[in-house]
Order: sequence, then C-alpha cells, then structure tokens
Amino acid sequence: MGFSANFEVVKHVLSFSGWHRSDFLSVERNAFSRYIIIPILRDLRKIVIAIDGPAASGKSTTARLVAEHLGYLHIDTGAMYRAVTLRVLEEAIPLEDIGAIGALAEKTRIHLERAETGNRVFIDERDVTREIRTEAVTRNVSLVSSYQRVRDVLVREQRRMAGTGGVVLEGRDIGTVVLPNADLKIFMIAGVAQRVERRKKELAINGIDIESEKLEREILERDRLDTTRKASPLRRAAGAVEVDTSSLTIDQQVQFVVGMAKEIIGE
Repeated sequence: MGFSANFEVVKHVLSFSGWHRSDFLSVERNAFSRYIIIPILRDLRKIVIAIDGPAASGKSTTARLVAEHLGYLHIDTGAMYRAVTLRVLEEAIPLEDIGAIGALAEKTRIHLERAETGNRVFIDERDVTREIRTEAVTRNVSLVSSYQRVRDVLVREQRRMAGTGGVVLEGRDIGTVVLPNADLKIFMIAGVAQRVERRKKELAINGIDIESEKLEREILERDRLDTTRKASPLRRAAGAVEVDTSSLTIDQQVQFVVGMAKEIIGE
C-alpha cells in the first residue's frame, strides 16, 4: 500500500474516532498527537519508488543513493536475477532447461544486505557480490531472467519486500510489472558511450577488466534481449518520468528523484 492510500486510512480512522478537520490540521498542538499520531503519519509517509532502465543507465547507483538520502531500503532486482543465473552456472544446468532453472529459482534463497558501496548479495548465507558480476553471469542473465517461472518467483519476493513502503526498487520491469502502482516511477536512459564508460568503471572496482568494444557489444545485445523478450520486456511504464542521464552527474540524478519524492510525500 502506497503513501496516498495509507494517509487516507489514517484520516478515516481519525474521523471515525470523532476528530474533525480542524483537529487533524492542528495535530501538533497536543501531546497525544505529537507522540502518537505524528510518528504514525511520518512512518506512513514512506512511498514506493520504481526506477527502470537499460543496463548502465545509472539506475543502480541512483537508486542506492536515493534510498540512503530518504532512509529507505534499496532493492537491486537485477542482482537477484544475477544470483539465480550464478546458481544455474554453478549447477551446470543447460540454459535451455527451463523447468530445472525454474525449480532452482524456487529453492534459491537470496538475501540483500546494505553496505557502504551498495548492497551485498548473499545466496543461502554465501556472499556472492563479486561472483554475480563476472562476464559469464553477465552473458547469460538476460536468458535466465526471461523465463516466466524465474520472474514469477523473484517478482513475488520483490513485492513482499516492498509491501510496507519506504523502498526504492530498480530493474527493468518494476513500473510495468512488479509495482505498476508505485507512487513514483522513473525511467532512466543514457547514450551507449556513457553507459560503456560507466559499466567499465563498475567492473574495474570489482577487479574485472574488459575492452570497451566488447563491452559495447554486450550492452547492445543486452538491450536487444531485454526489449524483445516475451516475459516482462523492458519498456517505459505508464506515468513514468523519463530521465536522460547522459550529461547528468550522479548527484544531479539523485537530487532530481529525491525532489520528486519529496513533492509526493509533501515535504
């Protein structure tokens, strides 16, 4: 349930309890309101933010920093699909064996843990943050994530995690499939050259070196697979605000999203 619906519920409860509009507008004037109602309202002001976009468009870093700024939980859905892909490769399951991959997704326990440089990703208590960024995983994650059963499993978990609000989810189908009723939907894009440069830096941080030309081919192929797959293809969601990050700094991207969020919250 998003902020708007929660806020209306509180107003109805207060009205049912005998409160009038004048009481609601001046709730800070008495101790009951200050220590009971205000904290409840503040908690209910937590909205759901969905950020979608192609690979290396800036959505992951932006989502993480927006979450930090607002005190929200950052849910990197792409990392979750990478985690399943890693397990498929580790188990040497043929990539065309949809049934076996779906069954593996069902029993794989993925846990995200907040860290200074982003989420740490765990599979059954094993830290796989570095492993999910390898070239092999990157090359196969689009195919594995295109399988409907895999998506059903992870979408169910993502919706559970977002159930109480106060979350920033980023991926490729958050605003279209996972949370179409999100309070704020953002669709990020960027030029290919900028995306290649960003991904190269990201991989370098994890100790992975790859030629720019090869990286560009992989990004373009990922775009093709993501936009043409049958299950939840990448596209801009209805009502999403498109943000071209090609010439924006990370700080500008973050401040733009945070500003929109605060408008919705009413701050």
